[in-house]
Amino acid sequence: MKPVRVGLLGLGTVGTGVVRIVEGHQEDLLNQVGSPVSIAQILVKDRSKGRNIAIDSSKLTEDPWEIVRNPDIDVIVEVMGGIGLTKEYILEALDQGKHVVTANKDLMALHGPEILAKARDKGCDVLYEASVAGGIPIIRTLIEGFSSDRITKIMGIVNGTTNYILTKMSQEGAAYEDVLKEAQDLGYAEADPTSDVEGLDAARKMTILSTLGFRSNVALENVSTQGISGVSQEDIQYAKRLGYEVKLLGIAERQDDTISVSVQPTLIKHTHPIASVNGVFNAVYVHGEAVGETMFYGPGAGEMPTATSVVADLVAVVKNMKLGVNGRQAQLSYNVLKLKTDEQIASKFFLLLHVEDRAGVLAQIAQVFSNCDVSIESVMQPSLPNTAGAEIIIITHDASKAAMNNVLKSFEGLKAVRKIKSIYRVEG
Repeated sequence: MKPVRVGLLGLGTVGTGVVRIVEGHQEDLLNQVGSPVSIAQILVKDRSKGRNIAIDSSKLTEDPWEIVRNPDIDVIVEVMGGIGLTKEYILEALDQGKHVVTANKDLMALHGPEILAKARDKGCDVLYEASVAGGIPIIRTLIEGFSSDRITKIMGIVNGTTNYILTKMSQEGAAYEDVLKEAQDLGYAEADPTSDVEGLDAARKMTILSTLGFRSNVALENVSTQGISGVSQEDIQYAKRLGYEVKLLGIAERQDDTISVSVQPTLIKHTHPIASVNGVFNAVYVHGEAVGETMFYGPGAGEMPTATSVVADLVAVVKNMKLGVNGRQAQLSYNVLKLKTDEQIASKFFLLLHVEDRAGVLAQIAQVFSNCDVSIESVMQPSLPNTAGAEIIIITHDASKAAMNNVLKSFEGLKAVRKIKSIYRVEG
């Protein structure tokens, strides 16, 4: 029985997990796909490097083209990361008639439409479940599970590093800088944490999810992005007093034929299931017109969870090979992208204002909201003994982003408002 031969690009954390699963689950794979699955070649940076897994050294190569152009390789599994050269390898693999499984969120967020179009032209599969939310099968769910429904909202925690930081800040009262250093020491955050803490990683994942969910080619620049570096312990404690948790949420919404996609620190009601997702775990909430509310929860990263998603895609590719249907499931977008304007994007908002401590200030602030046609849901003025000025916390009813921008602009010219300390979206 001829085995399906796999070329593995990358033998880091996830690549090692892929080898462990494929070599350790041969009987299961044989029963699922009807033939052995063999990792024939592996791309590494240094063949002489010691490894924590036994590998036949004859399978190792430092030349990616040796794998990509090997006529005996059926499937390329890419877990090396990167964008420029990696894109070249994948496009060449497709030109060579090879199927591709990738865990590369950056590549698929930036060049997904081009790669998927090439795959369809060549009759090849490109599957990328592991690019978003690690071990959670959210991509397959959006493509297959919701194929008969119309998705109206995707909302999720899709970055474990920022969720770990915000969880520690909420549960232990720790400062942002201290928790970030701890996350770096534990390996959850990179030495340069910008991609995580400024929301860029989450934005790339929301690009992928919203493109699939709404069948429109959403680009990274279409995602309004704000990170957590400005979130203070004060914000989190006030949110808790009001019954909310602060989470970095990716939010994609569709109304009629217009959509909006954002990543931002958000107050989520403590009764919402996403509010209880802590540590490095991920969760994705999906609302469909027919099914209503659903939520998917699990580990968002790590060797084995991510490798599990990669191998699940590999199994799907091999099954398609046996059926002769490769390349027929490429998810090309067919809806014209229409983005919501600021007038159409609406939510509740949380504001923390530092104001003068004198009579009439609250009335002036309320008048600004009234002038901008924004309704106030609740107001709280915490006691601040031995402090100059006062703080006012406001949660609005649903208001457009444009109206809130007008409120903020009006506050800039209002002497009674010394500083707009925080403003966040409110959900749940």
